[in-house]
Amino acid sequence: MTVVAVVQHEHDCPPGWVDGWLRDAGATVRIHRPYAGEPLPTIAGADALVVLGGSMSANDDDTVAWLRATKGLLRDAVAAGLPTLGICLGHQLLAVACGGRVGRNPAGKQMGLFPLGLTSDGRYERAFASVADGARCVQWNDDIVLDVPDRAEVLATVDGVPQVMRLGPALGVQFHPEAGADIVAAWAASGAARPGADEAIAAIRAAEPELVATWASFARAWVAEVVSSL
Repeated sequence: MTVVAVVQHEHDCPPGWVDGWLRDAGATVRIHRPYAGEPLPTIAGADALVVLGGSMSANDDDTVAWLRATKGLLRDAVAAGLPTLGICLGHQLLAVACGGRVGRNPAGKQMGLFPLGLTSDGRYERAFASVADGARCVQWNDDIVLDVPDRAEVLATVDGVPQVMRLGPALGVQFHPEAGADIVAAWAASGAARPGADEAIAAIRAAEPELVATWASFARAWVAEVVSSL
């Protein structure tokens, strides 16, 4: 039994499609909700770790009680060789935890569908073996990783922004493989009005079959990597 511990930061930021894909690949998924008072997972209690997104900043340690501990968990996971996947905020927390820097995207919010540009290293990344260069992904963020940690390999970019990084056993992705149009619509409804949000959500809904086909294969490959490391 492969146990994947998932850290969920907010009610509106669930594991979405990724939950089903991990289970379909044979993993047991245990979701930890620190925003609801649940404890974070431990390194010893899981075979792999997923840290999801959220509306807060990776720099909000003083206002979001569990972020500092989550960064410590991510550092411990890297040190212990625990396969880890950070998604959006999780990607940013991984970067900050390991010496990188996160802040507002100078180009403004990334919102909607964007083509993913694989680097030469990314083309050899096992989890991206079936992901085509230019595959579309869902973006919904204000912050980005401005400086990746010194030891990180950048595996993909979007508009010049680091989108995927490998740091030892940890993989961080700025985009949202887990999110379809319904989840994104909930994010749009819970935040400030954004020009173009309705059009972006409609485009994501129309692209859902493509997104599922692309990112389900990514999730399966990631679980296969986890299993092979046990």
